[in-house]
Amino acid sequence: MKIEQIYTGCLAQGTYYIESAGEVAIVDPLRETPPYLKKAEKNNAKIKYIFETHFHADFVSGHVDLAKQTGAQIIFGPGAKTEYDIHEAKDGEEFTLGEVKIKVLHTPGHTPESTTYLLIDEKGKEQAIFSGDTLFIGDVGRPDLAVKSDLTEEDLAGMLYDSLRKKILPLPNDVVVYPAHGAGSACGKNMSKETSDSLGHQKEVNYALQPGMTREEFIKEVTTGILPPPQYFAKNVELNKTGANEFGKVLKKGSVALDVDTFEAMANHEGAMVLDTRSPEAFATSHIPNSIFIGLDGSFAPWVGALITDLQQPIIFITAEGREEEVVTRLSRVGYDNTLGYLKGGVEAWQQAGKETDSITSIPAEKFAQAYDPSLNILDVRKPSEYDSEHIKTAENFPLDFINDTMGKLDRDKEYFIHCAGGYRSMIFASILKGRGFQKLVDVAGGFKALSETSVPKTEYVCPTTLE
Repeated sequence: MKIEQIYTGCLAQGTYYIESAGEVAIVDPLRETPPYLKKAEKNNAKIKYIFETHFHADFVSGHVDLAKQTGAQIIFGPGAKTEYDIHEAKDGEEFTLGEVKIKVLHTPGHTPESTTYLLIDEKGKEQAIFSGDTLFIGDVGRPDLAVKSDLTEEDLAGMLYDSLRKKILPLPNDVVVYPAHGAGSACGKNMSKETSDSLGHQKEVNYALQPGMTREEFIKEVTTGILPPPQYFAKNVELNKTGANEFGKVLKKGSVALDVDTFEAMANHEGAMVLDTRSPEAFATSHIPNSIFIGLDGSFAPWVGALITDLQQPIIFITAEGREEEVVTRLSRVGYDNTLGYLKGGVEAWQQAGKETDSITSIPAEKFAQAYDPSLNILDVRKPSEYDSEHIKTAENFPLDFINDTMGKLDRDKEYFIHCAGGYRSMIFASILKGRGFQKLVDVAGGFKALSETSVPKTEYVCPTTLE
């Protein structure tokens, strides 16, 4: 038997390849299928099952494509309804894979159909669980993502409490927990950077599994402090229910090299968004006017999903040579299939053609510290929890996550100094403002990490205490 975790850092997502006696099961596959096909072919094995732990909100699954290409059966848990053929499993149902078995444990709570898959090895030993978004390392799934459901988040949280205690906690301590996500995913609040663990250790350290926690305490804990889900989550759920476009066609359409004139015409006359995926430094130095920066070397797909509100938005892009297919692939993972091509030769070709470019002023933290004055308009675009932990005393928290809703509060006549934690999000923020007509923008390179080492006055969050 072989278990391989295929972890994708951009999405903080784990797909699983399970093989036994020449038969393969894939759990929660990403949009692109070639990696799974090549792995099975290399091992002279056949993909028999595709197990989905739930209708994913943060990415578009490749299950439909993979089933068409291999003849594998798509398995969902109880209550899952789709517009394509699946096997809707029953709670407790077992599937034979070579010499092992995979047992269905219906664990509703994150969503109504959420299911954990228990791997039973050749000797009948309970070996591992593929817990989806039911149980993470150090956390559990958020209970507010049910789409078109009459269930409240409190209802789902209560279901999750029952699922954990009735289906997960009774399992042996040496069972390995393989979740769908790790730190960085928006599907939970405080996940560990670890991507697997023993169930026994999780029983000791995971707040949600503590024996003394009541149902009411659990519900309050998991429903408190949840940020609103990114706008693309509900759209991805629907795509995963109805079936997305064939990935190969999406990749072909989006991987077209466009000359300067064609690229310009698409941007100016066909409503295409210009997406610049280079580094923050490269974008600041020189970029095509009105282009939006979301760097490929960062949480690219989640930020695209959070900030570009229309999945059908035509997109043309700029990237480093050799990374064109990577951009199209990562856009498609979160449902952005209307990519039309990239600028051949990049910004250099644009400049050589005599086209206008723009820039954003970016200064090091030390220079900002030297010029610091309490009257400066400073925008801290980190999440509220980051801001609350420590921030510049005179900075205003303006999270990038909500820029589409809050931009109207800013004044185009004012100068703004913008920073995040390290420089990635602040450049995204600045690029969006620049595209909307803001001209007086200064990015603080290195973000709060660099600012924390300067003399700029800061304030730390102090946890309130109760005085007797």
